Amino acid sequence: MVEENGHCMYDIVRNDCIIPEYITGYKGILLSPGPGLPGEAGKLCRLIEETYRHTPILGICLGHQAIAEVFGARLTRLTQPLHGHRSPLFITDPEEVLFRDVEDGSPIGHYHSWIIDRESCPEELLTTAVDDKGLIMAIRHRCYPVRGLQFHPESIMTVAGIKMIENWITSL
Repeated sequence: MVEENGHCMYDIVRNDCIIPEYITGYKGILLSPGPGLPGEAGKLCRLIEETYRHTPILGICLGHQAIAEVFGARLTRLTQPLHGHRSPLFITDPEEVLFRDVEDGSPIGHYHSWIIDRESCPEELLTTAVDDKGLIMAIRHRCYPVRGLQFHPESIMTVAGIKMIENWITSL
């Protein structure tokens, strides 16, 4: 998806090989989806902790969940996992850069069993979009350029996914 955009150069680094002190010179960090929970994802949480103050971050699915946990939110296991499920996205923050020129109600693709627990979500993380059940689908930090998407913008089910990634890249 980033390659299709053609606006940037990138490196792919496994989350168990990341050494945060060497992540310099990058305009942004995109945390990709993956299996399991953030605590099981190598050095993912450490990377966020050591870079969020000076490097824009976009977390997708597992990356989104890791951002939430780093800032103090808890995750809740869904009673019905949402794997290959499609729903509308309702934008709650029209100023969010990711959703520039994205239609409210645009379809998104889910592939997850965990979600941010709304009650534990700290005030510093603003909910920028929800799904049709009111589940948190997007967040951003109020003070730092840190954002997360619970759904998968790279999924064919997410109609405006490429636009969202383009918006993030353009904002860097």
